[in-house]
Amino acid sequence: MPTLRFPGFTDEWQKLTIKDMCDISTGNKNTQDKDDNGIYPFYVRSQKVAKINVYTYEGDAILTAGDGVGVGKVFHLASGKFGVHQRVYMLTGFKCNKNFLFYYFASRFYDRVKRMSAKNSVDSVRMEMISEMPFSLPVELEQAKIGQILSLIDERIALQSKLIDCSKSLMDGIID
Repeated sequence: MPTLRFPGFTDEWQKLTIKDMCDISTGNKNTQDKDDNGIYPFYVRSQKVAKINVYTYEGDAILTAGDGVGVGKVFHLASGKFGVHQRVYMLTGFKCNKNFLFYYFASRFYDRVKRMSAKNSVDSVRMEMISEMPFSLPVELEQAKIGQILSLIDERIALQSKLIDCSKSLMDGIID
C-alpha cells in the first residue's frame, strides 16, 4: 500500500501479476522493414520511434525493449496503427487502466530486470520476467486518477523539455 493516496481511497490494493492484467506478446517485424518515409510509427528497441509502411497492431499497447541497451529503460504507450519489432514486447488487452499499468510497469521493470540477471548488463528479457512480475491494483477510480495525474506530469515535462531546447537554440544563435 502506498503511503500517499488520493483523499477518500482506503481500500487495499489487490496483489496480482502483470499477466493477470493484460496479454503479452512480441512484434513480428525486422529492423530492415523500417522506412524513413513510412506512414505508421515503428517501435524498435530505442526511445526513438521509426517509421514503417505496414502495421503490426491496431489498438492500445505498452511497448518495451526485449533486448539491447534499452532493456528496462525504453517504454512507449502506443495507440492506433503501428509496427512492432520482433524483439519488442507488447502488453495489450488491458483489464485495468492502461495509463496506470504503463506507469506502474515502467517505474518497476528495470529493477526487476537487474535483480533477475546475474550479470551487470542484460542482453534480453524472457517472457516470464514480464508475465510473473508482481502487480498491485487499486480500485478502478483510483487507477484512473493515478494514471491521469502521471500522464499530466509527463506532458508538462515534455513541454518544459521543448522550451529548454528552444531556449538553448536561441542562446546559441545569439552567441554566434
